[in-house]
Amino acid sequence: MPDSGNQSRLEIIRRHSDNPDIAVLLQELDTVNRTLHETQLHVESLKSEIEEKSGEIDALKRVGEATGSALDLEEMLKIAAGVATEMTGTDSCQVYIFDKTRQALVLRAADESAENMIGKIKLKLGEGITGWVARERKPVAVGKSASQDHRFRYFPEIKEEDYESILSVPLVAKNEMFGVINVRTRLPHDYTRAQVRLLSGIASQVAGAIEKTRKARAALKTSVQISTLSEVSQAIASNVYIDEVLHLFVELTAKTMNYKIVTVLLVDKERGELIMKATQAKDVAYTKKPRPKIGESIAGQAVQEKHTIVVADVRKHPGYLFPDVAAKAGICSLASVPMLIQGNVIGVLNCYTEKLHTFTPEELAILSALATQAAFAVEHAKLTVKSAVIQEMHHRVKNNLQQIVSLVRLQTRFSSKDTAHQALGDTLNRILAIAAVHELLSRDDLDTVSVKKMAEQILIGTKQSVVAPDKHLYTVVEGTDIQLPLDQATSLALVINELVQNAVEHGFANQNEGRIVVTMEQSEEEFCVTVKNDGQPLPDDFDASLTPSLGLRIVTDLVRGGLGGTFTMRNQDGIAAIVCIPRSA
Repeated sequence: MPDSGNQSRLEIIRRHSDNPDIAVLLQELDTVNRTLHETQLHVESLKSEIEEKSGEIDALKRVGEATGSALDLEEMLKIAAGVATEMTGTDSCQVYIFDKTRQALVLRAADESAENMIGKIKLKLGEGITGWVARERKPVAVGKSASQDHRFRYFPEIKEEDYESILSVPLVAKNEMFGVINVRTRLPHDYTRAQVRLLSGIASQVAGAIEKTRKARAALKTSVQISTLSEVSQAIASNVYIDEVLHLFVELTAKTMNYKIVTVLLVDKERGELIMKATQAKDVAYTKKPRPKIGESIAGQAVQEKHTIVVADVRKHPGYLFPDVAAKAGICSLASVPMLIQGNVIGVLNCYTEKLHTFTPEELAILSALATQAAFAVEHAKLTVKSAVIQEMHHRVKNNLQQIVSLVRLQTRFSSKDTAHQALGDTLNRILAIAAVHELLSRDDLDTVSVKKMAEQILIGTKQSVVAPDKHLYTVVEGTDIQLPLDQATSLALVINELVQNAVEHGFANQNEGRIVVTMEQSEEEFCVTVKNDGQPLPDDFDASLTPSLGLRIVTDLVRGGLGGTFTMRNQDGIAAIVCIPRSA
């Protein structure tokens, strides 16, 4: 109360001290004055609280605006860190985001003193004060000597020795931990409840923004993936060539799913292997790596077990056969998805990422759908080609029948020197050689015939029908396989049949044991098939073009006329009959 008021009171008390009513009034007045003083103090406290609340509201508003308008996560975190430093009156701020793949907290935003360490500092859950806050999901405030705290982890790169205090708050939204935000002061500082509440509010907004950003990105990614499925479906419907379809498929999948390498491997049941059919990988070491066996490597296991296998890092996984190739190609995580049709695995879709990656259930569901699309693409191409083959089969059979008629006429012309049994046997073997080509065509995947398989069948047929029971001939096919279209394969089948039959009848006429080896070689200009036997050698003056043999006459005409190649026979550690056909043919 003012001094003049106090003096008046004292004067009144002196003059009326003997009046009890005045004394009571004076006591009541004194009580009122004390209450008024307390009220004034309370008002001042409320004003201070309102100012703090206004500051909090302003801070949260600014963070909210940043989370709503920032173009990316890094920009939003940087703004939030600046607001936190300013509004808490501290000297430094760092924001750590939890990386699920690495199971670590990564520094993603900081003030200028630690800006150059963004992305480089990593903490495990429970490591340091920051890691403890993330693991326990509780705030920690240390007012002084923070570096002496038993949970402290020292990072000289961000000059932590310069700071005495730390306030660390978890970023939590919808019961999920997204990271930690820290503020520090260089001098000792006791953090008030208002500062803890303010930083917690900022942390809550940042966590909510991160959660919404991740959901938005996931939704966008799913949308793009579904679009990929649609594009793949359209490609399958408009293209019947399996190589083109699969190459388009891996390109689209790698691009839209943001994968480093996407590869389609198809099952080769006869060899028990997986054949690389399409990939957009450019690394030669990767594209030329050996074919994995079914049951081996990650892809082989996915095929055998008929379910998707995910590997966090193929460079360190014991089941991955080529970690050195993976390191060179720059690949890390792998999802190996079997390509299934009606419960049968026809191949596998391998998807590699450049960095450690967690394949989400939604992502694996998309990959499973893509693998099914690829499987349908393969089957669609096969059925389309088979349909085309069937449509043309009557024309090809007619041509082959005409070829057989020509051979029979030739046989009739030369039959004066042969017995009827021998003539019929020779004709039968030629028909069987043509039949072998059609049998292989009906089993193979495409409109081409394997020369190696064809030669193996001819050798088996010849041993069964021509070789006498008392003779023991070893037969084998060696070299790199060659694929030929039907017309060329038919002509070459007749050629191989004649050369093998000629070797049996003439090379081993007086021998009961020996070898017949069919060898295949190829270069950029031509491919050659050699039928070699270690039987009786050729005469010194032998000339294949002048021999009266019907079989060699057929070989010469087919090689030079039908195949546009060359035919030679010579003594070469036995007898070697060599047929070379230019690739241009």
